[in-house]
Amino acid sequence: MIFGGFSTTRVTPRPHGSRLFAEGSRCWRLGDGSATMVTGQGGARRVLVLGLCGASDFELSCLADTTLPPDVAWRWPGAYAVVEETADSVVVHTDPAAAHPVYATRYAGGWAWSTSARMLASLTGAAIDTQRLACAVFLPSVPALAGTRSFFADIELLNPGHRIELPADGGSARRRPVWRPEPLAGRHPGLKLHDALAAAVALRTTADPDLSSDLSGGLDSSSVAVLAADSLPAGHRLNAVTVHPDGNQAGADLRYARLVATRSGRIDHCLLPLTGDHLPYTAITEIPVTDEPPPSTLTRARLTAQFIWMRDEFGTRTHLTGDGGDSVLFQPPIHLADLIRHRRLRRAVSEATGWARLRHTGVPLLLRDATRAARTSRTQALHRLAETVGTPGRNDHGTVIWFPLVPFPAWAEPPARYLLVQAGREAVAAEDPLTGLDASVRVLVDEIREIARTATADAALAAVHGIDLQNPFLDSAVVDTVLRTPLDQRPALHRYKPHLASAMVRLLPTELVARTTKGSFDTDHYAGMRANLQDLTNLADGYLAALGLLHPARFRHHLRQAAAGLPMPLATIEQALAAEAWLATYHRAPAPDWTYDQARSNPDD
Repeated sequence: MIFGGFSTTRVTPRPHGSRLFAEGSRCWRLGDGSATMVTGQGGARRVLVLGLCGASDFELSCLADTTLPPDVAWRWPGAYAVVEETADSVVVHTDPAAAHPVYATRYAGGWAWSTSARMLASLTGAAIDTQRLACAVFLPSVPALAGTRSFFADIELLNPGHRIELPADGGSARRRPVWRPEPLAGRHPGLKLHDALAAAVALRTTADPDLSSDLSGGLDSSSVAVLAADSLPAGHRLNAVTVHPDGNQAGADLRYARLVATRSGRIDHCLLPLTGDHLPYTAITEIPVTDEPPPSTLTRARLTAQFIWMRDEFGTRTHLTGDGGDSVLFQPPIHLADLIRHRRLRRAVSEATGWARLRHTGVPLLLRDATRAARTSRTQALHRLAETVGTPGRNDHGTVIWFPLVPFPAWAEPPARYLLVQAGREAVAAEDPLTGLDASVRVLVDEIREIARTATADAALAAVHGIDLQNPFLDSAVVDTVLRTPLDQRPALHRYKPHLASAMVRLLPTELVARTTKGSFDTDHYAGMRANLQDLTNLADGYLAALGLLHPARFRHHLRQAAAGLPMPLATIEQALAAEAWLATYHRAPAPDWTYDQARSNPDD
């Protein structure tokens, strides 16, 4: 489902096959999906709720003739955006997590907006944004560098957590931040997390009681599966899927998943064996065209097989995952700097000791870095980033720092570093609407928004097979609940998701709640790289090379070394392969058609 519209009252085109929301509306929809429209008295004002939203019909009707509350885009469970349409403008209320992203560009003397950046790019003829591409490939660990750029030139991501007015005359967009995750005292964070996550899951089970869910044996997917099973109407059972290596049902993940299914009593445990046809890196250029490189590009073969199997085996139309839980519940190392800045020194030493044991590093080094970070503002850190980006060999993984750098690869060409420097300077100049927050909260905001936005590209992979992929952990209400946790109640840096464990302690097996590790697919990863090495090396002479971002011969050399199992950072190699696969698909797929033919409105909406 794609939504969009125009702020201008001039005659404008619409995507082929789209429908107007109502006669006289400038907003359209393409495909089927969740959306609701309420109209004010006289019909001069329309309010559109785009995406899955937990508001009742009465609550939605109350929006028609009143000023929308500042928290309208996260007041209820779900992942949605809210759009007001009047004769003078369009006002977009974006969700804080960017789980339902909205894009905009100037067009026909006004503004065009859509939930698809690619759709707008086909309207304006926009080219690929090479700087945005460079940020995604060479520095994925710093989402702040990308800002509001999309992967298409002059198509911008509307700021998450904002009220943004797009004037009909094409004037400057008027942006006002309305979301700020200030600490909120109250009940135990685990209880608040349980209620928010349970509401997010129940919204999905109410919409589709025949949905399915991942059950990987980890804490995140197990929590979602159990909450889903418990919220199903009487007579319904949950199909929960666990993938495992073909011929091996003795793995720890499968054992934990079985414990969860047995304890619930309302779960039908469905096992999907993985064969050599499902290895990572298999046929990665066969991904469907999306707004940006999907995070699951490299595991496309497995996901595609799973989606087809679920659809054919038990008719799945909606599927739940635990994706996003790692990001939402993660405590970044810069949390130590917050403890020092707030004079929680004893706790800082204790957590540094625990973190040092996990990372096999020294406590004095961690505390020194944390003290330095506590004295550094985000803007100052961006200044330093712009000066040092592209430094060969630097690896800040696990370091107490605002913006950790991954090693800059030897196969990168000079224009790549130049583009990263430019992105760093733009990030310094950009206004930050969330100044004054604790560093760990501010870092998490960037991280969660990156994960939530890119998850929509993964959802496009599922949509090709008729499946609506849902990630309850990325609901704005869940994100808001977690990020408002006061400093003294935030989990220790070295503890594994204690708030989720406490939230689910009565619903999950004790053995799983106590689990602190997860099974690894590293063996399959390297096997897949070796099996598909020829296809991967052929990608070296592709679009990234043509854009001057990578050196083909050096990239092929590093690919062969990685496939041979030589120790080396893989993050940028994987990002480059995913980007190249996406570019190949994008250039191969026909652009969406726009037409001036009057699109039929849907009287049922």
